[in-house]
Amino acid sequence: MFTETHSLIISEISQVTTTIFTEMSFFCHCLGVNYVQTAGIIIEYNPMHSGHLYLLEQVRARLGADTAVICAMSGNFVQRGDFALLRKHQRARAAVESGADLVLEIPLPWAAAPAERFADGGVQVLQATGLVDCLAFGSECGDAAALRQVAGALMSREFPALLRRELTAGDSFAAARQRAVSALLGPETGNLLVSPNNILGVEYCKALLRHKSAMHVLTVSRRGAAHDGALHSGEHPSASALRALLTGGERERALKLLPPTMGQAYLEEEAAGRAPVLASACERAVLARLRSMTEADFAALDPGREGLCNRLYQAARTASTLEELLRTAKTRRYPYARLRRMVLWAYLGLTPAKLPERMAYLRVLAANTRGRELLGRMRHTASLPVLTKPADVRRLSTDAQQLLELEARSTDLYTLAYPNLAAASGGAEWREGPVIC
Repeated sequence: MFTETHSLIISEISQVTTTIFTEMSFFCHCLGVNYVQTAGIIIEYNPMHSGHLYLLEQVRARLGADTAVICAMSGNFVQRGDFALLRKHQRARAAVESGADLVLEIPLPWAAAPAERFADGGVQVLQATGLVDCLAFGSECGDAAALRQVAGALMSREFPALLRRELTAGDSFAAARQRAVSALLGPETGNLLVSPNNILGVEYCKALLRHKSAMHVLTVSRRGAAHDGALHSGEHPSASALRALLTGGERERALKLLPPTMGQAYLEEEAAGRAPVLASACERAVLARLRSMTEADFAALDPGREGLCNRLYQAARTASTLEELLRTAKTRRYPYARLRRMVLWAYLGLTPAKLPERMAYLRVLAANTRGRELLGRMRHTASLPVLTKPADVRRLSTDAQQLLELEARSTDLYTLAYPNLAAASGGAEWREGPVIC
């Protein structure tokens, strides 16, 4: 009966929901019942910054100081189609040392993917734990109900026809989608799709609806620099701004702005010759891979988008740098992130046809004491096998084994971007287990 009531309560997204959960925790405490709410956060931490710490603080401020936090985190490659600045285990360690309790990996086919698939992967990971009550994320608007309304519009029967009509104008997909939503919900609501964190929040809400998830949503108004925005004094720096400082000759300034745990992780990886990890370090290898590919190989990267694939194929024949390649292939309709992902997928040997639709396992990257307690509970609640060491996968399905083998091959290519190649020995994926803090 408690579980049924709980599911009904969390179907509504509001501040009242937060209050109810806080009161439930207090009520259960008074009765001697061990009820602790668990929040989920989908992250990349590339790198972690003060805005990420603010979200963690707000989750516990609004849901209760004893709220457990499970993070679903991208691995060595990130959503924008790039190499992560630090390898995944170190970013996961920094997350746990900064307030998260358990970090699980979003596998590569979802991590280095468009926003919709990235969000779907993160939600699948969190839902499969069987423990997460609330999905928390930052957004520009801070309005969960509005984001869920947009998500509903995007999944409505009316939307596809409106989108097709707007796409005939020849503008970008993002612009066409915004206008289609504006036609359904009005310009003010449609304008929510202008801001990147709102867009990702909408994709989270879509994934929750798609998977009929009982998780309620908590969104916190984002503070500080915009996503990919320049750094300004007195605000939370964006991850893009910090990456620019770290790789653009202002390392000391960046280290002062990083959270202490992230800064320490960076220094340790740098000293070991494993940071910063930059795609440019593998530039010749990536270009060599692209030049060896046929037109059919490029077409397989993006089925149905022959024009874009042809542009990328032709650019690969002549470009001598990755920057030149992307600039040559770019059109108004397709953003740089899409091109970067296609290039990354080509380098890693991925194609949409080979991508799985469902998760095959949950892989643990880092945990603290409470995280280990959560793992103990997941023995009874998780809907997928939980991997605490890579060798465990050999007892699982063929799909699970193929997915981890893909991760292993991709990690071997990732390590070739280490500043010190002596640190880039192959097979790291099979040797490294979770970080226990």
